[in-house]
Amino acid sequence: MDIIDLTEKFHGQYLCCLEEWSDDMKESGDHKAKWYSLMKDKGLRVKMAVDGDRACGMIQYLPSEQSMIDGADLYFINCIWVHGYKQGIGNYQKRGIGKALLQAAEEDIRAMGRKGVAAWGLSIPVWMKASWFKKQGYKKADKNGMAVLVWKSFQDEAVPPRWIRAKKKPQLTAGKVTVTAFTNGWCPAQNIVFERAKRAAQEFGDAVDLQEIRTSDRTVFCEWGIADALFIDGKELRTGPPPSFKKIRCRIAGRVKRTARRLNQLK
Repeated sequence: MDIIDLTEKFHGQYLCCLEEWSDDMKESGDHKAKWYSLMKDKGLRVKMAVDGDRACGMIQYLPSEQSMIDGADLYFINCIWVHGYKQGIGNYQKRGIGKALLQAAEEDIRAMGRKGVAAWGLSIPVWMKASWFKKQGYKKADKNGMAVLVWKSFQDEAVPPRWIRAKKKPQLTAGKVTVTAFTNGWCPAQNIVFERAKRAAQEFGDAVDLQEIRTSDRTVFCEWGIADALFIDGKELRTGPPPSFKKIRCRIAGRVKRTARRLNQLK
């Protein structure tokens, strides 16, 4: 198994997080491709774990100034992913690949002269566990709900990063159901949510006001403090793992019926 910089050969697998076999991934649109095209000239780095001619793992990281955190002269790891499904190439997890990817990224970031590296992890025992990063020498810098911001300093003058938190909520449209879908582009799973929400909202025509907010522009992200999310009439719907199209549509349909009933009562 080798760790290499992303090449054209593995570009397609990178864009779908090594899950080219997944029907769900076909719903994610071209958001990640556009995000990559934008960020590759802003310091984005991608490394792949390769077993022969197969990509089995990946890590992507970008300057903190382009990320979801408030940090100076750091890099931020968006994700580390080692293929863990029976489908496709099979399960490659628990072989030390994630650790090897992390070490390769750290060496790269050190060589660039950055003061440290940050990553996000979850406080619950699922994907991107904060506890795993702590075993690799990372320390807690901040916490926002279940999302833990961890970091490792390379220089004494490095300052711990902080989460950029939500700053405002979607505005509701009178007489309609308001569906507000945020997409950053870096995560295909969240892109799936965005596409499903958009498709579901469009089925209800003028009864729904669909608001699409694209946060790959960091100015837009900093305005909201939200990267990826789905709100239906101002109430956030949990998007990890991605809710099905049916669930999203049912949630919108319920609000549409309630809104129509309220409008009829006012007549």
